[in-house]
Amino acid sequence: METFNISTPNCPNVFYRKAGKGNPVVLLHGFPENGDLWSRVIPGLAEMFTVIVPDLCGAGQSSLPEGATTMEALAEAVAAVLQHESIDHTVVAGHSMGGYTALAFAEKYPEQLKGLSLVHSTATADTEEKKQIRRKSIELIRKGGKEPFVKGMIPNLFAEQFKEQHQEVIARQIERGMELSSDSMIAFYNAMINRPDRTSILSEATFPVQWIIGKEDSVVPLQSALRQSCLGNTDFVSLYNEVGHMSMLEQPETLLNDLRGFIAYCYNH
Repeated sequence: METFNISTPNCPNVFYRKAGKGNPVVLLHGFPENGDLWSRVIPGLAEMFTVIVPDLCGAGQSSLPEGATTMEALAEAVAAVLQHESIDHTVVAGHSMGGYTALAFAEKYPEQLKGLSLVHSTATADTEEKKQIRRKSIELIRKGGKEPFVKGMIPNLFAEQFKEQHQEVIARQIERGMELSSDSMIAFYNAMINRPDRTSILSEATFPVQWIIGKEDSVVPLQSALRQSCLGNTDFVSLYNEVGHMSMLEQPETLLNDLRGFIAYCYNH
């Protein structure tokens, strides 16, 4: 795997990984992660495709944007990576916050998209209740409460059975979450609060849309995801039993197979 660093007008340093060869796919991580979240699916995808995995600006080895952190700013950095790689068309798969970024990319650069995969994500905006929860978390982090915030949030991302049987995975994800700076956490949460509803992107899409949905996802309600999964012209829907919000860790082989099939379809039709 190769790694690169580029600079954009809004983000002094954008770090990304590149593996494999063939048609490109971009993998965008969620919160409070970095691109290493995809490590269990990258090798399998790289057997068939060129896999581009950035750290979103503010996460991992990428610096925070110099202006406000927005989903649009994160999407612009992704576009800069593609430009650096001379990639005109790609499939983009986004997990959770990475899905919000992917939707912003779809709105701004629809002509570059061959397909959009939303992995435990949603096109709707935050509800007022969700915004209030995020604002309370921001206040906790500002007061030095990053550790209790991360320790309280991470276990809730996983299905109950997985959580009971894989405590070491939960512990590792807590460690990784703690690596994200408080400033980045606050910036990302504000970006999530301020993101608009983008369900119209789905109904207007000329590209296929994939939905990866965990039945035990406590972040993206099952019924909401299912309602949205019918909006596109070409929708792929995978419903995972005994999976929460983290299929790339809970059922990586299943996710890999579904991503491979979807990406291949996007390039062959």
